[in-house]
Amino acid sequence: MTSDQLLEEAGVLGEASVSEWPLFFVPLADDVLSLELEDAVSDLYLKKDPTAIYLSAKALMLQQQKYGLFPRIIGKGDNGKRLADLLIRMRTEVMAGETSASGGPSFMGLAPSSNIDSLIIVDREVDFPTVLLTQLTYEGLIDEVFNITANQTEVDSSIAGGAQPQQGQTGSASTSMKRKIMIDSKDTLYAELGDANFAIVGNLLNQAARRLQSSTGRDQLATKTTSELRDFVAKLPGYQAEQASLKLHTSLAEDIIKFTRTDIFTRSLEVQQNIMSGADPTTQHDTITELINRDVPLPAILRLLCLESTTNAGIRPKDLETFKRAIIQAYGPQHILTLASLEKMGLLGPRGGVSLGGVGAPAKPGSVTNYTPLRKSLKLWDDDVNEANPNDISYTFSGYAPLSVRIIQSIIQKHTLANAIKPPSDPRASAQANPLAQGLRIFDDASKYIRGATFDETQKGEEKAAKARQLLNGSAGEKNKTIVVFFLGGVTRAEIAALRFVGDKLKESGGEGRGSKVVVCATNVIKGEGLVGSAIEKKKFGG
Repeated sequence: MTSDQLLEEAGVLGEASVSEWPLFFVPLADDVLSLELEDAVSDLYLKKDPTAIYLSAKALMLQQQKYGLFPRIIGKGDNGKRLADLLIRMRTEVMAGETSASGGPSFMGLAPSSNIDSLIIVDREVDFPTVLLTQLTYEGLIDEVFNITANQTEVDSSIAGGAQPQQGQTGSASTSMKRKIMIDSKDTLYAELGDANFAIVGNLLNQAARRLQSSTGRDQLATKTTSELRDFVAKLPGYQAEQASLKLHTSLAEDIIKFTRTDIFTRSLEVQQNIMSGADPTTQHDTITELINRDVPLPAILRLLCLESTTNAGIRPKDLETFKRAIIQAYGPQHILTLASLEKMGLLGPRGGVSLGGVGAPAKPGSVTNYTPLRKSLKLWDDDVNEANPNDISYTFSGYAPLSVRIIQSIIQKHTLANAIKPPSDPRASAQANPLAQGLRIFDDASKYIRGATFDETQKGEEKAAKARQLLNGSAGEKNKTIVVFFLGGVTRAEIAALRFVGDKLKESGGEGRGSKVVVCATNVIKGEGLVGSAIEKKKFGG
């Protein structure tokens, strides 16, 4: 080991012991845990390296040993199935080890958790398009424009409220000044803005400014009593922090607005929206060709082509060859390798099996995700999306409901989803009366058109172990349990926002979630540029 060699060179090997520090999950928020495996997508889908599956299983197994077994493990995707199988195998090995070490089983180690409802695993390759799309939540756009790493982003000092450039300083020197800022829910204003669609962020900032002005205005202070002034002084640090936060997010929003008003952004977003709404993708080819001719950065072009390919089971062979030639001529011959890597990952390829109109031979079950029937059966597109006062997760992409989150809804929020897909003829009818809400009908029906294996495992443990854990922890029945959602291959910030929306609905009084809490876990946080970037060849031929 390298560590042993370094310790030996320092002459302290005999006095030091090296052991594993099982950090695994890093909390990014109260409800978001990440393994921070930045190469997970590349390892899983390009290199076919299962290391991320093993590390994910180790991390989840550690949670089981601490909180009890996941009573149910359900999900979708081939790598997700491998993860579920590995978890069950690890559980068996832990049980065998405890039995041999103690002469009998550890009751607590064999008991299903009384606080966790289930573990839902979503394999990233089940839903690549959601990653390829431009995220339209505030936090998602900060990630798209500035790049968020470990809850931090780097922005110009002018945005972060840094000192003004000194006199005589050149423009290039002043613009190169960068500052790192924290992006997390500890900032109360950001907690309100982060998951909102960017279209309403301006209004939210105006409301915050008026609220702050009404609390700290001179006229208001003049009418306060002595005790009220004392309370105001005590709250002053909070007001000052909120004022600084308001200034920061106003500057960030202004920079994002400049980005979203560029012609390249609007044209790209138009192509994305048309593809996801089910329009004929060939009608978007002229726009993509124009963007290539304008020398738009390659990742933006690849996101559009991969989006068409993954939502339509490939691109027409003739059109695909035309785009490949255009990319190689415009961006360099090294991207022959880039295109080959994208094809290996299942992101780009010639069409076969599924036709746009749903006519022709159906795809082999589990080989591709067929969006044509899923748009209707899971209501993946909403023309009447309400971004200001959302009633559905489709607000996160201004019309498109992420397939990954729809899969999760079909398991934990099936009554609400059933009524969204097929509204009852009688508005007074109970949500439970909808035939689509019976059992796992929506999930099972949709799984036929979604790529990868479907799995549903129950972990019961031993009866004595379950009683021992229930006695120790108390029983809250079926209420207030935690649903753990694990994204193998990464989760986007827009998906996190959508799952928080689902979680809030589950907590509502009388809701079908019975007060359940949703915790999002993932190998890493990802976006479209990172997904296609893992395939882009960095070296130039002959260079």
